[in-house]
Amino acid sequence: MDQLARRHAPRLHARWPAFVLLTRLNRPIGTYLLLWPTLGALWLAADGWPDWKLIIVFTLGTWIMRSAGCCINDYADANIDGDVLRTENRAIVTGQITRKEALYCFVGLCLLAFLLLLTLNSLTIMMSIGAVVLTAIYPFMKRYTHLPQVVLGMAFSWGILMAFTAQTGELPPPNAWLLYVANCLWTVAYDTEYAMVDREYDLKIGVKSTAILFGDADRVMIGMLQGMFMLALVLAGQQFALSFWYYLSLLVAAALLVYQHWLIRDRQADACFKAFLNNHWVGLAVFVGVVLGV
Repeated sequence: MDQLARRHAPRLHARWPAFVLLTRLNRPIGTYLLLWPTLGALWLAADGWPDWKLIIVFTLGTWIMRSAGCCINDYADANIDGDVLRTENRAIVTGQITRKEALYCFVGLCLLAFLLLLTLNSLTIMMSIGAVVLTAIYPFMKRYTHLPQVVLGMAFSWGILMAFTAQTGELPPPNAWLLYVANCLWTVAYDTEYAMVDREYDLKIGVKSTAILFGDADRVMIGMLQGMFMLALVLAGQQFALSFWYYLSLLVAAALLVYQHWLIRDRQADACFKAFLNNHWVGLAVFVGVVLGV
């Protein structure tokens, strides 16, 4: 038995890098885009510094559920990722991970997130069902609708609602839903930038996206979505009676969004991807403004 364990240990150890690729632990941008709005919601729900337990639970939960989302995404896209330049080296495509292993990883990470949730109130646990459902169905939406980015926005914004229930023990108030809508608008905008990177490949393989739906109006639509996002944040600042520092952060965020439009002006794939990555700083700027403004 010991000899068998020793024989398989190096093989298991050698496959850890493949699971890192599967869960995107080496590419934390998706986690940041989830984390900043969720933490900002915690601060607003607490009207100041939240309990450390909630900060830790939601930070870890964000990392875990983003990784789970990557697992189910690669499971769903196993047969098409090899036809897209950006995804042709993913772990399932290259044979480092099997589809079944990716599915097991998704289930295991969801169970781990559920264990974290057991430290919170029952309402938040019930709310988490929505997060799991949206995470599970999003990767399949690109086969049926040109609006998968809307489903992604709903999934990426769900943590905002859960933050309010965890902090208050009550259903999210109307101003929390305003934040939810704002984040959905922002997510659709930045994921359209992301989809512009793959548009030529998606058209060939029949994958749908807002980048394809918007066509030549893509930059205009992104600008409109970002404008509505900023307007919703201004309204949220009024609802939560935030200070000058919050509105200063919105100016920084607006400048970053303008910079993104300069990047995507020629619709070059590398520049569109750079614009997508820039949204990490938009989220961070707004989060800092919330912390200083409450």
